[in-house]
Parts: sequence; structure tokens; C-alpha cells
Amino acid sequence: MGYASQIVNHSKKLRGASKFLRQASAVRWFSEDLQSSIVKKDEIWKIQGRGYQSSQKGAIRNLVNFNNRPHFLQCNRGVSMMTTSIGNPFFGSLTKSNRGFSSGSGLPPHQEIGMPSLSPTMTEGNIARWLKKEGDKLSPGEVLCEVETDKATVEMECMEEGYLAKIIHGDGAKEIKVGEVIAITVEDEEDIAKFKDYEPTSSSSGAGAAAAESSAPSSPKKEAVEEPVRSPEPKTVKQGPASDGERIFASPLARKLAEDNNVPISSVKGTGPDGSIVKADIEDYLASRGKESTTAPKAKDGAGAPLDYSDVPHTQIRKVTASRLLFSKQTIPHYYLSVDACVDRLMDLRNQLNALQEASGGKRLSVNDLVIKAAALTLRKVPQCNSSWTDNYIRQYHNVNINVAVQTDNGLYVPVIRDADKKGLSSISEEVKKLAQKARENTLKPEDYEGGTFTVSNLGGPFGIKQFCAIINPPQSGILAVGSAEKRVIPGSSAEEFKFASFMSVTLSCDHRVIDGAIGAEWLKAFKGYIENPESMLL
Repeated sequence: MGYASQIVNHSKKLRGASKFLRQASAVRWFSEDLQSSIVKKDEIWKIQGRGYQSSQKGAIRNLVNFNNRPHFLQCNRGVSMMTTSIGNPFFGSLTKSNRGFSSGSGLPPHQEIGMPSLSPTMTEGNIARWLKKEGDKLSPGEVLCEVETDKATVEMECMEEGYLAKIIHGDGAKEIKVGEVIAITVEDEEDIAKFKDYEPTSSSSGAGAAAAESSAPSSPKKEAVEEPVRSPEPKTVKQGPASDGERIFASPLARKLAEDNNVPISSVKGTGPDGSIVKADIEDYLASRGKESTTAPKAKDGAGAPLDYSDVPHTQIRKVTASRLLFSKQTIPHYYLSVDACVDRLMDLRNQLNALQEASGGKRLSVNDLVIKAAALTLRKVPQCNSSWTDNYIRQYHNVNINVAVQTDNGLYVPVIRDADKKGLSSISEEVKKLAQKARENTLKPEDYEGGTFTVSNLGGPFGIKQFCAIINPPQSGILAVGSAEKRVIPGSSAEEFKFASFMSVTLSCDHRVIDGAIGAEWLKAFKGYIENPESMLL
């Protein structure tokens, strides 16, 4: 308790917590091998999606209980702080907010704000832009910066007063590992200047990432006698080229300069603090080898002439999409079933419903809205296709949640229509339009795209594609590829009679581990029945 009291007295915002420490209800976790400090409710940094706000009650609940066990991140002097998890849909999300209490280093009390984990698949993120600049005063609820995750852009808010002393990663910084320090905040305005040349150490940058990677508590260790903290002597470490798998520490400016000049940063020797790579190291590398030698070789055509091209950087969503689709094709045994369905009666029903919609002031229905409804009802009729594969069992879902593929300038998004089998056509149409708009504006929240059980991808209506085969969206077991409708001449009632009809081609991609060929054929037969007899969808 003596060490915790020293920390409480060192921070202005925690000096009034001595009585709070004595109360049994306020005691957090004190063990033989780990001491902890008290963190006030208004000192928790919260990450939330644009327009989404958790209640304070939920924040306190998540603070005390994270997956039914306390969760700690290491502070500068070995003092652990409990961090908050947003909870669903941000499962396992962490915000690294380490408060430094270092009297010997010459630095005043401060907080190291780390890159948070905002989705189960997120391992790194980008800084879209900072809404605050160095020296600005921070108030609870104000947006600090916008973080581009693997699936969306979210806003990072602060819940305590202070000042932004140092921005470690500026606007546009890319591929920042989860837990890596992105900014420093202080309590007093006069302390801002002391962090002008501040560089996070390797240990502080990696503490949050290590905590995020391993949620299991470490085995008990014998309590070690803590030595007084001594001011580190300034030194310059010459870091050799990094080996495979070794993490490289470099300043944002150095990374940007290396990226602009196609310099493999792993081959540069660092001379910055703790061997980190700084801008001067990249400049020395360019000077020693010549800028021309570091640029990528020009592509040439078959005749040997150089090609005119430009490199387009990957967006975060495109990188994630590429990774998931590659995983799908490499691990899921795909097979494909196609069928042509007559859509004349479907189009007639759509025209009748749109007339009613316009008369009541509603929005028009699209063919895709009817396709989504038909697919949802078919999944309810053939539930084996509403399943996913695991190593120990096949999980069959009782909810029918349809993901809808939406193409945007940033990449491919798949927002979800939940319980589509239970919703009316007008509700489905309205949700699809709203989610598609949010996808184009890059404002989707995790609850807008997570939890789907089946996917519909339509390239027919927007692009006129007749037929295609889609890649399954894991962990789902099926995806329906919808082509365009075309008029065909078909036999009439007599041998010499012919008539015109419109047919739409659809292809079902199946995971053969879950959906046998006969089950896939049964699903397509039922789907075709709903399309050719659309009135049955209204019963």
C-alpha cells in the first residue's frame, strides 16, 4: 500500500483518493506478485464509433470485469493500470493509457496513449487525422483523433481533462501496431514543453501489444526487491539490420521517407534512442547507395520498353479483404451450383409494390431487396446452408443474418441485415440503402457488418454481369452470386408458338465440408420457387 500511496500523492488528480483506498469496496486487486493503483472513472480513455456512446455504467462494469478476470497493462514504473473494454461489438478491445510516475527521469506525470484494438481481427491501425494539435487543452467527450481500423474509421475520445503534449504518429501514419504509443498527454500546461523531443522507449511501445496478444495471466513469480529508479544515461545505440520476425522501431518521418524512396527499412541501421531508426538514418542510407539504387526496377513490356504506371497504396479495408479471401480460397473446398430463374412475375410484383410505396411516400424497392428476402426465407426452409464449419462440430444458426456486398472507393464492404427472414420488404430496402450509404462514407460501425450467416453479392443490376462465381465469406458456408436478367425466346403452349421471358442467372458457392451437393441443389430449388412465385414470400 505504501507504493500505491506514493503514486496517488504524485498525481494531482488522485491526491483525494486516500480515503477511497481505505474502503473495501474501492480495493481492486492486490496480490503477492503484482500491485495496482486506483483509476478513477473519469480517467478512462474511451474508444467509440462515430456517433456511438457507451453508458458510464457500462464503462465501469467493463473496467472491473474483462472476460471475468482483471486485465492489466504495464505502466512506466511497473505499476499496473486496469484498462477498459468497450464490450460488444468491440470484443476484446483495449485502450492503452499508461500513466508515468518517474521522478528521476526529469519527466512530469504523463499518460502514454496507445493504438487500441477495435475488432477481433485488428492487429494494426492507421491515424486518419488528428482533430487536436500539440498544446491543445483536452476536455471529456472531445474527439482526439480518427483511427482507421481494418473495417471502418472510428473516433477516439478522451474522458479526462489535460493537455496534448506530444503526437508520436501524425496524420496519415500507417500500420501502427495495436498498443504502440501514438500520443502523450499531461495534466499541467507548463509540462508540455518538456515533451518536445520525447521518444517512446521500446518497452513502452511494446507493452500494450504484448498485453493484447496474451490475455492469460502469467504464472506467479517470486516477489523481487525493487531497486530505486535511476535516471538513464543518454546513449546512442547502433542497431544492426533487423532479422526476420524482429520488430523494427522507427520514427513516423523515417518510415515515410523510406516508403517514398522504396527503402527496405529492415536493412537500415538505427542510431536513435534504443537503436530506433530516425530520419537521418534513411538519409545516410540514400546517400551511401544512391537514390536510384533504392527505387524499384521499372516494369517493361514484351519488347523491353518501359511501361508507364503508378503504384496505388493499399487501404486498410482492401488489405483485410485480400487476406480473408485468400484464406477462404486456400482453406474452404468451394463448389458451385447455378440455375436460371424466370423473373417476369417478380418484376410485376415489384411494380405493384412500388406503386403502393410511392402512394404512401415510401422508397422504391429494388430487385436486390426481393432477392435478399427470397434468400432469407430459403435459408429458413433449408437451415443446413445457414451454418459454419468448426474443427469439432458444424454450427447451425437460428438467426438469418444476410450480408450484402457493397463496393466503394475504399474497397468492398459487407454490411448485415439482421433477421432478414422476419422483416418486410420495405424494412429490408430501407436498411440496405442506409448501410450502403454508411459504407460509401466509411462510417460503418462493427455492429453494422459483424454477425452475418450468409452473403448475397449482386453484379447483375449495377453492372450487367450475366453470371459469376463468388468467394465464400468465412466463417460462412455459402454466398449467392446474382447476375443480370435477360430476355429469352422460349417455347409457347403449342409446338409452333414462341414467347419472350426474362431469366436471371444465380450461382451458389458452397463449402463442401458443410453443404453436400444435394443440399445445395435443394436450396437453389427452393430459392427459384420464391423468385418465380414471389407472392409466396408475402404469406
